[in-house]
Amino acid sequence: MTIDTTDTTQTITRIAEIIINELKLEDVTPETFDSDLDLVDEVGIDSMDLATIALVIRDEFGIRIDEDDYPKLTTVRIIAEYISNKRTENE
Repeated sequence: MTIDTTDTTQTITRIAEIIINELKLEDVTPETFDSDLDLVDEVGIDSMDLATIALVIRDEFGIRIDEDDYPKLTTVRIIAEYISNKRTENE
């Protein structure tokens, strides 16, 4: 199976939009959001923010996110890969 990079790019952009909206980040757009930034160490997301973002992503992408996986979801790129893997599991 080939990975559709357009789909991945769209997923990364959408995740960035969700994070920007949920955290009310200013001076950043989904296009300028570094998908490899560590959300906890570099952006300053706490566990409550991460839980909220995970719920929005779950609803948006129709996937199940195990609470045990929250600590692994450290960058937008990792979240996008997680979503892709979950979607593949459900096919």
